[in-house]
Amino acid sequence: MADPVFILGGYQSDFARCYAREGLDYSDLMVEAVRGALADADLDASEIGAVHVGNAMGELYNGQAHMGPIVAQVVPELRGVPTMRHEGACASSSLAILAASSAIQAGWYDCALVLGVEQERVLPGIEAAQVQNSAGWLDREGFDCNLMWAAVFGRMAQEYGERYGLDRRHLNRIAEINYANAKDNPRAQTRFWQFAEGAFSEDDELNPVVEPGTRRSDCTHITDGACALVLASSRFAREHLKKTGRRAGDIARIRGWGHRGAGIRFLDKLEASRGEPYIMPHVRQTITDAWRRAGIPGIEAVSGIETHDCFTTTEYMAIDHFGITAPGQSWQAVEEGWIERNGRIPVNSSGGLIGIGHPIGATGARMTLDAARQVTNRAGAYQVPGAKIYQTLNIGGSCATVVSLVLDTVE
Repeated sequence: MADPVFILGGYQSDFARCYAREGLDYSDLMVEAVRGALADADLDASEIGAVHVGNAMGELYNGQAHMGPIVAQVVPELRGVPTMRHEGACASSSLAILAASSAIQAGWYDCALVLGVEQERVLPGIEAAQVQNSAGWLDREGFDCNLMWAAVFGRMAQEYGERYGLDRRHLNRIAEINYANAKDNPRAQTRFWQFAEGAFSEDDELNPVVEPGTRRSDCTHITDGACALVLASSRFAREHLKKTGRRAGDIARIRGWGHRGAGIRFLDKLEASRGEPYIMPHVRQTITDAWRRAGIPGIEAVSGIETHDCFTTTEYMAIDHFGITAPGQSWQAVEEGWIERNGRIPVNSSGGLIGIGHPIGATGARMTLDAARQVTNRAGAYQVPGAKIYQTLNIGGSCATVVSLVLDTVE
């Protein structure tokens, strides 16, 4: 990337909060995240050239479309600033980051605000989960189930089992690691949760089957949350550093990116990958595209990963697709402790979606903020020691929309 984009600051709401119980809604999440990000960046709202909102399901959860202008409605200082909304299921705010970055690189404006937001805890749990079925191909996915995504990623687990063999103990361990990591994250939904002995096992009472191939501990949660980032051109970033007295190493750089898509129907993607080493070849291509654009040789240059673990299966997939192990051998990284915070290549030191929570439209921005915190040594208790280069992997639907970013700093 000839002219990289910089992250001047960001903010994540507390994913443990239920905003409806407090008499608040998605607009309150927006205000909190926007003002928090501007404060963290030490920036005035008048310096924002555009606002990009990632939101997946506002119509279904809140009855609200046209989310972009709401930002200017509730943060009056942004009135007159162009706003736009991006939807890509769970990758919505990663798409917002890509759109804002490309406009900055094109010279349309020098500084942009990206906001990911989703308020999901406005419906009973089962209804809230079923709303998310809209990220698949409704009535055409081919699953007879109550919870489609649990069924889809349970089918991914079965596919790994059929192609390579799969020991469910490794999926259980992924969940256990992520919940443990989340206890060190002051914004994680599950940081205070306690688990009975056997909660990460094949015990049908303590860890019941949700859909074939998926148990309760494999699943992420219904979450309210927002995350905002301030992005800037290299020129704007240099001037801002001079004005604020910050060092270059205090802000993260988006060094490379990958973005690929595939058809929406999950079973078709599995069929298309028959005979391939990777179950989702386009996910692997997204990751390697990000390496190529970042000018790094591969996973050996990466200090850690924030990856999409809407279910433990997607993290299991990410491990081999990142090349941490050979295809189908993700179990080795789990068993050897390579993905733990002090391991060879830490994965989801923050707690991941399972530990932090998964407000769909906010997840891509949250991953990016956590990666930025890691490379600027601002991750606190979940800091990976010596982190220099961090990578994200964010997926929408059944890997239908895939985005990966590589972040570092410039000293």
